Amino acid sequence: MSSSTNRQILLVEKPSGKLGPEHFGMVEGAMPEPKDGEALLRVRYISLDAANRAWMHGATYRSAVEANSVMAGGAIAEVVSSKAPGLAAGDIVFGDTGWQEFAAVPAKHLTKMPKLEPMTHLLSVFGIAGLTAYFGLLEVGKPKEGETVVVSAAAGSVGSIVGQIAKIKGCRVIGIAGGADKCNWLTSELGFDAAIDYKDGAVFKALRAAAPKGIDVYFDNVGGDILEACLPQMNNYGRIACCGAISQYDGAPSAHGPRGVPGLIVVKRLVMQGFIVMDYMKDSQRALADLQGWVKSGKLKVQEDIIDGLENTPKALIGLLAGENRGKRMVKL
Repeated sequence: MSSSTNRQILLVEKPSGKLGPEHFGMVEGAMPEPKDGEALLRVRYISLDAANRAWMHGATYRSAVEANSVMAGGAIAEVVSSKAPGLAAGDIVFGDTGWQEFAAVPAKHLTKMPKLEPMTHLLSVFGIAGLTAYFGLLEVGKPKEGETVVVSAAAGSVGSIVGQIAKIKGCRVIGIAGGADKCNWLTSELGFDAAIDYKDGAVFKALRAAAPKGIDVYFDNVGGDILEACLPQMNNYGRIACCGAISQYDGAPSAHGPRGVPGLIVVKRLVMQGFIVMDYMKDSQRALADLQGWVKSGKLKVQEDIIDGLENTPKALIGLLAGENRGKRMVKL
């Protein structure tokens, strides 16, 4: 690659069913030129998240990704040059660069990051994944010592941190994940009290056995049938933190929504709240101080799944949607 080209991954077609490699294409574009107030960035690590797939359906908390445009995505990047005050060459930032090697981004849309090693932690435990887990559990779920916390997609980037924070707070923690290997990892390595393999197809019965006294907090990453299995087992005044709905992002969603809504919510006096991590960023320094302390003390283990090469980004996202990853998945450029 010469210094005048910029490799990019385009979403060439919006999928109507499951996402596949055919929906993406790689092109070589011109090197972007930063305008006043912008910085030219060299992308170092691209964040892969289930939300990438949701953006293809339409506008959410951000605009939709349209066909024949650079695939959207957050990344850790290094400033190459800057036409914005407060940013200089060599600075490390987080922003929505898209799936490409270089991007010119307005400084107001970038977050300056500390220089620490490994840099990958800025995308995982000290990035959006860690902050989502922290605020979603503690500010929305509000767990109390001795309560039972259930988390779905528990082996993923957010869920694996949620469960560990719940343990730090003195809760009994049950994870729901896909496959015996992931479930064993949750209990043997991350300290979960129990893990349920949803692929066995008996989630309700397994939850009843693992949580005989009911569920106080459910951290929901998937929606659909698993949310339905949890609802009747919630204790009175339980809290449900709605973080995502992975079961509905790729391919055909469940034929019906979770049954028991709103009846069970009323009878059990449940609080069911969706949240977006950006709403809590004013308190990010407090959260980061806690997360950094837990990592340093060994109370919080960090699992990262790093894929090499921009060209492998589509395959890596497709694999994430199929549940291949443990912890935070990202692509190194």
